Amino acid sequence: MSITGNSRRRFLRNLLSGATALALAPSLLHGESAFAGDPAAFARGLREHPWLAGWKSVQSESLGPSAIEVEGRLPDGLAGTLYRNGPAWTERAGFRYEHWFDGDGMVHGWKLGDGKLVHQARMVATPKFSREQKAGRFLYPAAGTTVPDIQPIRNNDDANAANTSVLTIDGRLFALCEAGSAFELDPDQLTTIGPVTWRPDLASVPFSAHPLVDRDGSVWNFGAISLMGGSGLFVWHVGADGKLISGDVLDTPVRGYLHSFAQTDHYLLFALIPFDYREGQGAFFERLRFQPEQPLGVAVVPKNAPATARWFEADFAAIYHFGDAYERNGEIVMRAVQHEDIEEARSPMRPAMNGLAQAHGGEGKLRELHLDLRSGKAAWRDTGIASIEFPLFDPRNRGDRAARIFAPTIEGAHSAPYFNAIAAFDVERGRRQVHRYGEAILAEEHVFVPRPGSSRADEGWLVGTLLDSARGHSGIAVLDARRVEQGPLAQAWLPTTVPLGFHGHFVAA
Repeated sequence: MSITGNSRRRFLRNLLSGATALALAPSLLHGESAFAGDPAAFARGLREHPWLAGWKSVQSESLGPSAIEVEGRLPDGLAGTLYRNGPAWTERAGFRYEHWFDGDGMVHGWKLGDGKLVHQARMVATPKFSREQKAGRFLYPAAGTTVPDIQPIRNNDDANAANTSVLTIDGRLFALCEAGSAFELDPDQLTTIGPVTWRPDLASVPFSAHPLVDRDGSVWNFGAISLMGGSGLFVWHVGADGKLISGDVLDTPVRGYLHSFAQTDHYLLFALIPFDYREGQGAFFERLRFQPEQPLGVAVVPKNAPATARWFEADFAAIYHFGDAYERNGEIVMRAVQHEDIEEARSPMRPAMNGLAQAHGGEGKLRELHLDLRSGKAAWRDTGIASIEFPLFDPRNRGDRAARIFAPTIEGAHSAPYFNAIAAFDVERGRRQVHRYGEAILAEEHVFVPRPGSSRADEGWLVGTLLDSARGHSGIAVLDARRVEQGPLAQAWLPTTVPLGFHGHFVAA
């Protein structure tokens, strides 16, 4: 439904009263026990397994700025900043988060240009982080770890860790998480300006961590109203000038979890993973249980009518991230990374958060969901691609054909249960290009950066971050997106390691 006038005010009043009830619910605020990791046990594990540096807590609110020596040569025309965000502060007062999604966010800026590279990073100074810094302990609810003696929250932004991704609109930089407001940062200094209210009556409505930029430069996003005690999805549409175009509530017939979504030229695609809660106490992901016996509910939402949807049912799939989607011959095809181990999907890299080695990491299979707009049927198809996550592509790709997918993967011997390579996949042609960084190197998401002045799809570079556990360095690499197998054109390394993050965004100078 589209929210206007009195109905909008009535809806928001009811929604916010529901959020207050949720925030004050005793079952969420007074956990009887703390299911937390032990910092000492993690430190012991780190000594035995150096790759666990990717999940070590930072101890400083800022890093740099520092000029870093470049190995190789940065390409002509590549100038700008790679911003990255991820959980970084995970320990306080002898208490360690167990869930990877819980740590407070640190935003990194890797500034490239004129053959030089400068790195800096800073914690996002959310109210949660600032108050906990002052108190010297964790005070507020976390996504996946029960925190003892937590304090009452007024709204979801009191517990906002701003730790998942970043976005720029009209020169403004935002740190994002799943369940709260966007937090604006200074794009040069990375200092925190504060939470963003896109319209006064929409304060604290979730603005999720995976917005999508349309071809006209406007931005689509969603917020899970269930996280505020209501139901349905809030669909955001923000203009390229940073002003809100529309905000609509999409009714959902089933309760489902979603972390991100996909788009075609004409539609937004939301896939709701069915879940239920265990009774009792605990954090969100501690109580959540996916329901593989239930179908996946998929909403096809017209961009010209974002309060409406056509619903499809597909076989269950545990999905965090989507690749591309396109329309062809009366069909929509959407690519996603599916995790077969639903317990691992509920708490990715949980052993690593506890300082333990494990047999495998959070990788999944790339699958295609075919939505037949004529028959209303949905069917999954395998691509044969496995051991990947964090898929990205060139958004300039034509809207009626599949894009090449760029994703971290596992290739050959690897000392950590994590990705050690970057690959490009052309599914329709059955082509695969891969560069293996090395046995001891952990490879993160690689962002596609278009070559200035080019309009051809995939003409540009991949810019991604790395962690070398053997040498104790974190770094960055630049590759030719059309020749991934040839390896980095340039690399640069920090003198130490920083925690692994989730998602990045490149802004041209």
